[in-house]
Amino acid sequence: MPGQLAILIDPDKRVPSTGHLVDLMAVNPPDYVFVGGSTGPADDHFIQSIRTRIQAPVVLFPGNAAQLSEEADTLLLLSLISGRNPDLLIGRHVEAAARLRHSRLKIVPTGYLLIDGGRESTVERVSGTRPIERNDIELAVNTAYAGQLLGMQAIYLEAGSGALQPVPTAMIKAVRAAVSCRLIVGGGLRSRQDAEAAWQAGADVVVVGNHLERFPDRYPEFRQAVR
Repeated sequence: MPGQLAILIDPDKRVPSTGHLVDLMAVNPPDYVFVGGSTGPADDHFIQSIRTRIQAPVVLFPGNAAQLSEEADTLLLLSLISGRNPDLLIGRHVEAAARLRHSRLKIVPTGYLLIDGGRESTVERVSGTRPIERNDIELAVNTAYAGQLLGMQAIYLEAGSGALQPVPTAMIKAVRAAVSCRLIVGGGLRSRQDAEAAWQAGADVVVVGNHLERFPDRYPEFRQAVR
């Protein structure tokens, strides 16, 4: 049974075709619209326009505390548990805590695992951390399970924006077998077949971003896959 589809839009990297993608999603909404990226501040006006036009929950996918916005519905509170940068494990969360205490956002603590996608990603460069190797399934499983033990409500396996290869299905299957929390998979997904493979391997939510911002007319094939 197919899982759910999320479309990721980075407001800092919008291109002319992004508007066409939004038009298509307004007609046939995905399950979620993720908004955010590794750099740049929040764009409240853009998020508000997304909520107005697309009948789907807007989920913040922030790279820093400046990307918080009360215009969204949900916040993935990301902790980069595949790396050892203390700023991304707890530091930025402390910076955001005072604001989040009074926020109306639904907050989902999320263990974020960066997986090698075949080339250096923006997350790797900005965070100063190395991704988990594609063949190191045991490390991915242990990291994801440790995140669940620490109270993470979701695990996000990320190959990185524009990755040459998506997260291996063998790794998705192994992580799915190890954790009971929600499993999100993104990065390097370029076809309906890629998305279906991730769902069949155990992903609850598949995230497609960079590819559809470049080729928005391919959105319907991804949406059709979850019908």
